[in-house]
Amino acid sequence: MTSAHIPYSGRRALIRALVGALIHAPLLAAMATAGPLAAAQPWPGKPVRFVVSFPPGGLADVMMRLLQQPLADALGQPVLIENRSGASGNVAADVVAKSGDGHSFLVTASTVESVNPYMFASMPFDPGKDLAHVALLANSRLFLVARPGLPVRDLKTFVEYARANPGKLSYGSPGTGSTPHLAGEMFKQAAGFFATHVPYRGAQPALQDVLAGQIDFAFVPGTALIWARNGKLRLLAVASPSRAPEAPDTPTFAEQGFGEVQVDTLFGVYAPAGTPPEVVERLNREINRPLALPSTKARFAEIGAEPMPMSPAAFKSAVQAESVRFAALVKARQIKAE
Repeated sequence: MTSAHIPYSGRRALIRALVGALIHAPLLAAMATAGPLAAAQPWPGKPVRFVVSFPPGGLADVMMRLLQQPLADALGQPVLIENRSGASGNVAADVVAKSGDGHSFLVTASTVESVNPYMFASMPFDPGKDLAHVALLANSRLFLVARPGLPVRDLKTFVEYARANPGKLSYGSPGTGSTPHLAGEMFKQAAGFFATHVPYRGAQPALQDVLAGQIDFAFVPGTALIWARNGKLRLLAVASPSRAPEAPDTPTFAEQGFGEVQVDTLFGVYAPAGTPPEVVERLNREINRPLALPSTKARFAEIGAEPMPMSPAAFKSAVQAESVRFAALVKARQIKAE
């Protein structure tokens, strides 16, 4: 049918439709193009938050503050550090697992997934399903220290005294299920003595009570070595496969007949499950870059930590191996969350 056969009113409607299509075509095209671009906004789009499961001044907190500015420079956004201690890391982990903002990450010891599921009757999140591995920050050695007033000279005389005084000794840790607690249980099991465990909310309060003579011994990170050097603590052994560079004269437990006592602490960064792989890879890369610098290694060594840059997959494998070992200890020693 030609336009001559279209009624006048129909021709006017057709003309209006054609004009409207011409006017709106650029807008529709722009909307179609803007959709994918809007969905692919670059990350990060706002400040990045790291929730640390230990109090301020703890080893994990100190390490993150050393990385804070390099990460902010690399990411182009402010890096915020928030401390949420409690429940052996579960409080902070639950906050991050349920954050859903794409910019919140967890900084904690690997025991949140290698120990907590075996120690807690129930947890508000599932670390295997709700958290994803991002980067392993560092490994921290643990040292056995005793109060100076204890009548012991070395590990041999310590064990002899502990066996001769069953139940009279007490030791502290940053909390039930922490690696210093596990080290204490390994030591008691290997040496065949009993001592009362006293859990604290962080390593510093436990250390202060050893210094004050309120408890008898503890497994502490390298940050406490300054107290051993000035005679305020008696340094007896390091719970690692080899001697520590920061305390080369301190023998390992293995050198003194207790090879089972090997408990290093792994600290890492986790993301909520479902975080885009490209975000995990980017953050892993930006964390590993400063960890590999000699200056970072030197500063970490000052606090008794060894940077361990690795891929998310390697981080996951390291924790899986740790989980097998620690799960057996938790079961054997009947360790339960308090």
